[in-house]
Amino acid sequence: MAKKKAFALRLNEDMMKSIEKWAADEFRSTNGQIEWMLMQALKEAKREPKNKDE
Repeated sequence: MAKKKAFALRLNEDMMKSIEKWAADEFRSTNGQIEWMLMQALKEAKREPKNKDE
């Protein structure tokens, strides 16, 4: 499994509330939802990270 790196993320309150609601609707943590959203954006842009196994 890839090593995770912690960092601070600043979001406006309304955006955070929307992400928290979406996460709850999808049965994910807020952090998990943000990770999922970022991965979807990377896939869409064809920039997803390479697996080290490949």
